[in-house]
Amino acid sequence: MVAKLTAAGAEAIAYKGDISIIANAEDCVRLAVATYKKIDVLVNNAGVFLAVAPVEKYPVETFMDTMRANCATAFLMTHFAMPYLQASKGVVLFTGSESGIMGLGNNAVYGGTKAWLHGFMKGIAVEQAMHDVRANCVCPGPIDTAWTHKETGPMNAEMEKSLVSGTVLGRRGTPEEVANIFAFLASDEASYVTGALWSVDGGTTIAKGPVGDQVPRALRDEPEGELVLDHSKDGMKNKVTVNLM
Repeated sequence: MVAKLTAAGAEAIAYKGDISIIANAEDCVRLAVATYKKIDVLVNNAGVFLAVAPVEKYPVETFMDTMRANCATAFLMTHFAMPYLQASKGVVLFTGSESGIMGLGNNAVYGGTKAWLHGFMKGIAVEQAMHDVRANCVCPGPIDTAWTHKETGPMNAEMEKSLVSGTVLGRRGTPEEVANIFAFLASDEASYVTGALWSVDGGTTIAKGPVGDQVPRALRDEPEGELVLDHSKDGMKNKVTVNLM
């Protein structure tokens, strides 16, 4: 998605393509510049969560697909957008994960790709500071999207339950709660923030066991927001099934 903000709100144009492919990533950046003459903010949000399996049973092709979607996309978009971000003294943001901090059993690949993004972001923050370009990474925990529901994602019932109960707030986060952090980091309000990992994980990284089960049911409701989230349940329709026995 390529967008700009106006007094009337957000105007956006869509680029449809696999941005893990070099030519597509370059075309996407070219379209943004041709349309809006500059790039102020790049958000590297492309990513997938494709399978649940221990490493010895994790499909090799799924590993390659995950690396392309989670890592190659971020490198290519940052590579091609950086000259324009330097010109605008802009901001580049990444979507990491608490899994990149803690690791993730039965999907070590996913956690590994997110850890790579964390390190990549820090390197970008250091080398681009001389151009007044800031870089930061938002690290969500279990968010209420298709990926964290057993019916629409690769997780089984046990993993779904443990992810939610492993937050100290005892619930999933909402896409809007994550978007709020991106909006802050992209703004001038965060002008002294760079090279940072921002956890938006409901306390997952400080939890010790299923502490979320201790939260009263009445406090587990997700807040209502204002963003249009028609596609927040999009995601995996065809699961990658692996026999764990």
